[in-house]
Amino acid sequence: MAKDEEIAFETALLTRAAAIEALLRRLLDLRALSGEIARPERLMAAMRHGVLNGGKRLRPFLVMESAALFSADGEAASRVAAALECVHCYSLIHDDLPAMDNDDLRRGQPTVHRAFDDATAILAGDALLTLAFDILADEATVLPVERRAALVLALARAAGIGGMVGGQMLDLDAGRTPPDEAGIIRLQAMKTGALIDLTADAHQMGKATGKDAAAGKATLVALHGADWARKQLNGLVGQAHALLDPYGERAALLKEAATFVATRNS
Repeated sequence: MAKDEEIAFETALLTRAAAIEALLRRLLDLRALSGEIARPERLMAAMRHGVLNGGKRLRPFLVMESAALFSADGEAASRVAAALECVHCYSLIHDDLPAMDNDDLRRGQPTVHRAFDDATAILAGDALLTLAFDILADEATVLPVERRAALVLALARAAGIGGMVGGQMLDLDAGRTPPDEAGIIRLQAMKTGALIDLTADAHQMGKATGKDAAAGKATLVALHGADWARKQLNGLVGQAHALLDPYGERAALLKEAATFVATRNS
């Protein structure tokens, strides 16, 4: 990134993150909503621990900037972005569990099951996944009913059997039977956040890095080497930039986001 473009991107990322963080804080309030009986305090504390703990909020940023291409980055888009972040945080809470990746650190803090306990972490993840669909379906997300329904369906498909959850199952299977290249690509396409942590250390990333390599899991890096993987990554960034070219300067931040994803170390 050029220096000015990098500063503009980082400023926009921080601004969007702060706005989404504030919205998530409101959505994770202790007060029960219409139709709810009560919000247990320990459950809410675990959910907030898993959500309000920093992070780049890159997925909400991508939602908001994509909406901005069409001058639609208002409150409805913010709520869609918050719903997506709830799904992402639920997936991290469950992935960190001893039965999954068994991680103790997330964003520089104890993982939810370490800060609370395994059962509470499972329930916190369950509640965040459910909350995501609550946010999308709620009339407070001011969109036509059919559009809200389409968003619910799209998120369910992306996060469920044939998407993120299915990808995690394939990842577990890969520990027993290493997949071929096509299988690895399918697995990574289904999972969320399948970024290659080639050089970053745990201090930079705020989590345990290089665990796939240490566990002997099949990855494209293990299959073809780091140089090949970097070339592929650079090629994907180029493709993303080309797809955004028709939008001109309006897509500048999204282009910088693609470059950031490929070069991030935190």
